[in-house]
Amino acid sequence: MRKPNFLKTFVLVSVLMPTLCMNAQSKLDKEVLMTIGNEKVTVKEFTDVYYKNNLKSEVIEKKSVDDYLDLFVNFRMKVMEAEAQQLDTSKKFQRELAGYRKQLAKPFMSSDDISDELLQEAYQRKLKDIRASHILIRCDKHALPSDTLKAYNKAMEIRKKALKGEDFGDLAVRYSDDPSAKDMAATEQTPARPGNRGDLGYFTVFDMVYPFETGAYNTKEGDISMPVRTDFGYHIIKVNSVTDAMGTIQAAHVFLQLPFDASAEDEAAMKQKADNIYKELMEQNGKNWNEAVNQYSDDRGTVSRGGALSNFTVSRIVPEFIEACKSIEPNEIAKPVRTMYGYHIIKLISKTGVGSIEKESKNLTERIEKDMRSKKSEEVVLHQVKKEYGFKTNDKNLETFMATIDSTILNAAYEPAANVDMEAALFTIDGQPTKVKELVDYIRQKQTRQKYVTPATYAYQLYETFSNEKMMDYADAHLEDKYPEFKAMVQEYRDGILLFDLMDREVWDKAVKDTLGLQEFHARNASKYMWDDRVLATVVTVTRPESLPKVKALIESGTPLDSLRSVMQRDSISYAFVRKGFYQKGDNQYVDQTEWKEGVMKEIPSTVDQTTTIVCIREVRKPEQKTLKEAKGLVTSDYQVELEQKWMESLHKKYPVSIDGKVLDKVRKLYQ
Repeated sequence: MRKPNFLKTFVLVSVLMPTLCMNAQSKLDKEVLMTIGNEKVTVKEFTDVYYKNNLKSEVIEKKSVDDYLDLFVNFRMKVMEAEAQQLDTSKKFQRELAGYRKQLAKPFMSSDDISDELLQEAYQRKLKDIRASHILIRCDKHALPSDTLKAYNKAMEIRKKALKGEDFGDLAVRYSDDPSAKDMAATEQTPARPGNRGDLGYFTVFDMVYPFETGAYNTKEGDISMPVRTDFGYHIIKVNSVTDAMGTIQAAHVFLQLPFDASAEDEAAMKQKADNIYKELMEQNGKNWNEAVNQYSDDRGTVSRGGALSNFTVSRIVPEFIEACKSIEPNEIAKPVRTMYGYHIIKLISKTGVGSIEKESKNLTERIEKDMRSKKSEEVVLHQVKKEYGFKTNDKNLETFMATIDSTILNAAYEPAANVDMEAALFTIDGQPTKVKELVDYIRQKQTRQKYVTPATYAYQLYETFSNEKMMDYADAHLEDKYPEFKAMVQEYRDGILLFDLMDREVWDKAVKDTLGLQEFHARNASKYMWDDRVLATVVTVTRPESLPKVKALIESGTPLDSLRSVMQRDSISYAFVRKGFYQKGDNQYVDQTEWKEGVMKEIPSTVDQTTTIVCIREVRKPEQKTLKEAKGLVTSDYQVELEQKWMESLHKKYPVSIDGKVLDKVRKLYQ
């Protein structure tokens, strides 16, 4: 007799058991677990929600099937009632749901491969700060090919001059169409401003338009790029430096303002002053920084903060300032630096650097979605859905229509000629035709005045946008059919919005507006809303020692405590603040330290600074009931609970529940 092959038997069982279980589960999924009103609920409808909220996600307390069953029934009842009240037909609801659906659809309408690639690219670029200069040769993004070639050739000629050794800044002043490159004379509205000679300062990822950013990051330090095309024209980029990213910077400065047209004597005198302040700070190891800011800085808006500026990144401030920050560590002070505004003595407070890709990914992904680089992912998806849904162009009909386009389209006044076949199909999606008349309506809505293109070129641009939008709209409309998980998410948001609107109508808002109901509820439950022992006290905080004797003299002289604030103002007693109110234990640490006896006054000096707190006990009260005004928040919350309980009782009568016990037992066994 042959011995059984136990390994083979084990493998066979291992393979078959999941399949058998899945088949059993699939069969059970279709069984009706319960009926709520006239609505049948299958096992799958219940278990999908149970699994997501109790097993798949992290919850504070996992509930048993029976416990969750009650929650599920109540939830479905509320959604059914919302539908009965037609809350799902309101424009507000439809607008809100459409907004959520649009957000939920984004991951399903993008390419994961491209999205990951863009995330990695953005993170790698975020690790570096670039300082670059550029020369711009303007060229409209819709310019004629001949004008585009002319601009490109001009950019190439300038690049040759730079490569031969001509000063890049001089070339920028002479040729760049970026007005910031040149000096600007003063006007009635603005002071004179020196040009930047093409220097854009420091920047990092997302600070520039994507093509420019790519051109800069793909150019080595010290090199000059080939012309880079953006919507503004052609840019020649010179990368001056590439350094490790500083991230978010916090710094303070002593600022000495100097006019753009300052004389050589004024310049020398200001530089000497800046050097002297820096020397004085170094001799004191920076200990008198705040005094130096207060005494010398012309940036009066930051004096009260010790010269501290709002947190900034490298693209938000002039490059010379950034250079100084890069040269020092936190709590160090840089030598005076000259900018177009004057002299700065800079103290670095902190710099965050860049976190791990896991830490940065959420923010980077959000930025990518809003940036033009996201079009790369959209283009991949567009290609995929065109193939999936059988997008086919009728070239003959398209060419026939385009032949009818005239120059009126460039003046935003296009109307189709009489001989245009409005019923001709331009393309099909899933075999469904899109006709000329739809494109004509689109052109009427979208056409704008154009300068640099031919009528045919502009018409083809509009057609391409129109056909792409139609394709993506079609794919978007079929997301629920293609992705069950997306359909489930949209349904979840739909039900959630309905539930919120219904609860607001039947419970939350109702409780707030039902004044008589609140009063009656408070009267029935007044004993629940009680004050503990408490005192009426006046608390005076004195922050300067010189004011303390004057404040104490006023109190000891019998000045009415209610008039204490106005008397101190009359007598010009500053740095003292008065508060009056009722206090329970734990409300105020100084009141807690004082004996709760009418007439008691206690003086409590601070252990960390020169502040002194004086507590005057004016009245002691035993426990008593709170008025409705005093307890309104708690009363309203409790009243809402009561309203919901009564409302749910009525819903259970309106939508009777029947549960199949045998099916429920099978579900219980799944999650034991």
